[in-house]
Amino acid sequence: MDIEQLRAFDRIVREGNFSRAALALDITQPTISARIQTLEQSVGGLLFVRGGRHIELTAIGESFLPYARRALDVLSEGVEAARLTQVGSHGRLTVGVLQSLAGGFLVPALDRFHTTHPYVEIFVRTGHGSQITEMVQDGTVKVGLIGWPFLSAELTTILRLRERLMLVVSPSHPLSKRKAVSIRDIEHAGKPFMLVRWGQSMAPVLAQIDTQIKPVVELPTETIRKLLLRGVGAAFLTRTLVADDLATGRLVEVEVNDLSPLFRESALVRSARSGELPPAVEDFVGIMQEEAGRLVID
Repeated sequence: MDIEQLRAFDRIVREGNFSRAALALDITQPTISARIQTLEQSVGGLLFVRGGRHIELTAIGESFLPYARRALDVLSEGVEAARLTQVGSHGRLTVGVLQSLAGGFLVPALDRFHTTHPYVEIFVRTGHGSQITEMVQDGTVKVGLIGWPFLSAELTTILRLRERLMLVVSPSHPLSKRKAVSIRDIEHAGKPFMLVRWGQSMAPVLAQIDTQIKPVVELPTETIRKLLLRGVGAAFLTRTLVADDLATGRLVEVEVNDLSPLFRESALVRSARSGELPPAVEDFVGIMQEEAGRLVID
């Protein structure tokens, strides 16, 4: 049984006889007759009552017709879905991202992508750097957002990102009342100083903080953000992660006067062994590149 046999069956029912159906399908009458005979062998009986100018369906034909048309509809939808996937309108976007980056720069990019590609399925997988690297290498995700630099030769960099890190506290926190603070102030008045391990970016800070005097609390970024909003602690976070909170005054930036500007560097990567990215993924990469150009890094 194949699609041409089903089309012949459906067309004969619609046209009322073999001749008009053959003409509509642009095939000969012997060809359409042969297709129906083969189809009848598959279903185990005659589909049409032969004889007369206008054909009629047998009981087998009547019972089989809705299924044949359903199959044709599904196949038609499948062909259309494949076509739309080819142009990026449908399909699937799979992205791996470090847990510390999942709530910042990625969010506006995903928002824009969903707006422009509402029928593309979006899957985001989070994990540690080594886990995201493995996901990209084995094809679990098409692209990954990881820390820069990375060591794997199996990955190819699509886009490098550089985001500013800033010391953030609640307006009610004691440090918010000062024009500028020092690393020592953070150490003693952080209550507590909460650490996100932004790779090598945090090395200058950790080198100066004596964790024996004031323990550092290490937590996920979203947990830290929630604590900051409750007036607890201080932390260095990316601007994109807290942009809305800064805009509404729920959090404030505090200048650190004895520390050079800090930046979080990351990279959007793909497998070095994979072929061309699917159109929908290429579109997402384009949106990421546009969003990267909007980052404030000074």
